Amino acid sequence: MSADTKTPFEHINDVLAQLKEMRHYAKNNVETLTAQWLLFDGELKKLKQAQPIETLMTRQSELHDALDEEIATLEELAAKLQPPPEEVSPAAPAQSQRQSK
Repeated sequence: MSADTKTPFEHINDVLAQLKEMRHYAKNNVETLTAQWLLFDGELKKLKQAQPIETLMTRQSELHDALDEEIATLEELAAKLQPPPEEVSPAAPAQSQRQSK
């Protein structure tokens, strides 16, 4: 299906999938950076590099929080846009019952 023929619901789901992937990698990046930070905290302070790393960690955490917020917002929107399930007409089961007899 091309981008021109996608419904708003499908576009929202595509964006949600991409944001969730970004969140996953952002979380892994924060965890990796935190592990490195803990290993080299003392050395970074001696080299006067602790503050820039702390700033990066804070920004990465803020990005993760913003991704969570946007994902929640878009999930709510997707729930509203989701088309209703297709209903089977009452005549269809009655016809199949008559055919099986």
